[in-house]
Amino acid sequence: MTQPLFLAVETGGTKIVWRLADGEGTVAGEGRFATGRPEAAVEALAEAADGRRIAALGVASFGPVVVDPGHADYGRMLPTPKPGWAGFNLARTLAERLDAPFAVDTDVNAAALAEATLGAGQGARAVAYVTVGTGIGGGLCVEGQTLKGALHPEIGHLSVRRAPGDAQPSACPFHDDCAEGLAAGPAVQARLNGRRLEEADEVRGFVADYLGQLAAALVFAWAPDRIVFGGGVMSTTGLLAEVETRARAAVAGYGSAAVMGEDGYLVPAALEHAGLEGALLMARRLAG
Repeated sequence: MTQPLFLAVETGGTKIVWRLADGEGTVAGEGRFATGRPEAAVEALAEAADGRRIAALGVASFGPVVVDPGHADYGRMLPTPKPGWAGFNLARTLAERLDAPFAVDTDVNAAALAEATLGAGQGARAVAYVTVGTGIGGGLCVEGQTLKGALHPEIGHLSVRRAPGDAQPSACPFHDDCAEGLAAGPAVQARLNGRRLEEADEVRGFVADYLGQLAAALVFAWAPDRIVFGGGVMSTTGLLAEVETRARAAVAGYGSAAVMGEDGYLVPAALEHAGLEGALLMARRLAG
C-alpha cells in the first residue's frame, strides 16, 4: 500500500515553497512559485498534490494570521498590504480542496519548532528563533509547543533605544524606534548606500546594538535556553558574535543572565528551510 503523504507549505512575501513527503521523510516532490494572488496559490498547491492522498497539511504563514486552533477563523489572514490576502484562509481552502486536516502557525514559530526539534536548538527545553531579513520576526518553542496568544508574537516591533549618533529614519511606517525599522534588511541597505555590511563598521555597530537589545528583551521576557538567529542579514561574518556581546551588556548581569551561560548563547540557524521543516512537523503531528 502506498504511504500517505504530508504537504508542507511556507508562505512568504515574495514566494511560496512546498514539499510533499511521507511519514518516513522521503520527499515525493517540492517546489516554489511567486506568492501572487491566494487563489492562484491554492490552484498551484492542489496541482502539486496531483490527486494523491494527503494525510495532513501544515502551513507556516507570514502574518498577521489567526493561529488559535480553537478560533472559528483559524488560518485566516488579517489585514495585510499583500493584494488579495486580507481575509483569505489559504490553509482551510486548500485543506477542503484536498480533503485533509490542517495546522497553521507563523513562519517563525514553525522555524522555532524545526530548529528545536531538528536543528540548532536540539537538547534545549525552550528555543527562541529570530529571523533578520526583509523584516524581523521571532517565535518561541517550549517542549515542542509554540507560543501563541490572542494572535502571535511580533518581536520585530519592540522598541529599542537609539544609539548615540544614529539619526537614520526608521524604515518602519508605524514606529520610529522599533528593531525592525532600524535593523532589518531595508534599514540596513538604506544605511549602507551600496557598501557591504562587513565593510561598514559604524553601520554594523548600530545593527549589532539594536539586535543585542532585542535579544536582551527576549531573555527578560521569555528566558529561553537558546536563541537561534537566521535570515539574510545574519549571514554577515562576525555579526552574531557582536550581537551576543551587546545582548550581554544590555542584560548587565541581572538575574536573567543566568540563562545565558557562557559564550554561544546565540547560535546560527542550522536548517536551510526551517519554516518548511516546521510545517512538515506540524502536518505529521495531526496524523499522530
